[in-house]
Amino acid sequence: MTKIPRLDMREATRLTREGRLKEAMALLRRGLGGAQTDRENAAERYKSGGAQDAAFTDVPPMLRNYGAGAFDRVTGGLVKPPRAPTGPGIFEEHGFSNAAGHRNYKLYVPSGYKGETVPLVIMLHGCTQSPDDFAAGTRMNALAEEQLFLVAYPEQSKSANAAKCWNWFNAAEQRRDHGEPSLIAGITRQIMRDFNIAPERVYVAGLSAGGAEAAILGAAYPDLYAAIGIHSGLPCGAAHDMPSALAAMQHGSPAASVLRGSGPAVPTIVFHGDRDKTVSPINAEQILTQAGAANLSAKTSRGRAAGGLGYTRTLMLDEAGKPMLERWILHGAGHAWSGGDPAGSYTDPRGPDASREMLRFFFER
Repeated sequence: MTKIPRLDMREATRLTREGRLKEAMALLRRGLGGAQTDRENAAERYKSGGAQDAAFTDVPPMLRNYGAGAFDRVTGGLVKPPRAPTGPGIFEEHGFSNAAGHRNYKLYVPSGYKGETVPLVIMLHGCTQSPDDFAAGTRMNALAEEQLFLVAYPEQSKSANAAKCWNWFNAAEQRRDHGEPSLIAGITRQIMRDFNIAPERVYVAGLSAGGAEAAILGAAYPDLYAAIGIHSGLPCGAAHDMPSALAAMQHGSPAASVLRGSGPAVPTIVFHGDRDKTVSPINAEQILTQAGAANLSAKTSRGRAAGGLGYTRTLMLDEAGKPMLERWILHGAGHAWSGGDPAGSYTDPRGPDASREMLRFFFER
């Protein structure tokens, strides 16, 4: 069994909640005595094409998703996230509340929408991101214009998590009709009520913490979401607190932990970089194991995207030959949305277009 560094997560969490980020990071860095140096991490990211990630050299890679924002390595200040181009459609902020609290979300309604029945895609951002940032990086609004669907971006609040991570690692936030899953499901149902959404064509996708949250939603609400997309994420039930989350991010979860709960009961597409230093690629395999990959036949192909990044794509088929699971392993990619726009954070434009491929997988259902 791999030994995990001892971290005083309670104190680090307290410091983070108080906004004392430098002290929290210093404490966490001291607990990671076996981690690579900042210079080595930056070099690794430059070699893997993740030049954008190299700006985060003040934050240990193991904990980068728990930071409070992107640090500019020249000024030492926080980088202001970009605003997503609104496009010709309507991109407005809304809100939803229930017993678990309140969350804002941004909804893009394409200009071509005239009230006809359309699909809905829920997009869950990663830590430190915002709806505008995530929309810019994934280009999902432009695809909504092109393919005519609505797309919503729930926003995690800083009061719920100082780094704006979805709390996928808390046991209390992994159940149907509880906590954040109930809020995201509530947002989904509110949009379905307000617009003409095909109930059998509702999907959810996310990056990193958002990907882990999408896995939870697939497991908790298989009656609501027809398919899910997980980019650089983790399986449902991978952790129950922050220390176990850090362990899962770096080493995956013990098989018993991952398989204990019901996994995604809906078709699932997974993207993961094989040089991801933030969330280990072993999590991609565990997502598929949880989703029942062992009972499916596999068909594998290899290719190279126009941007130069190689990939291995595996389709997993049921007895009738229908694809139920799909995995894309991105060779040389780090912790970033494949084929994304550099206008958003955590993107790698060299890879295959994860947004377009997820939509293709979703709309085939």
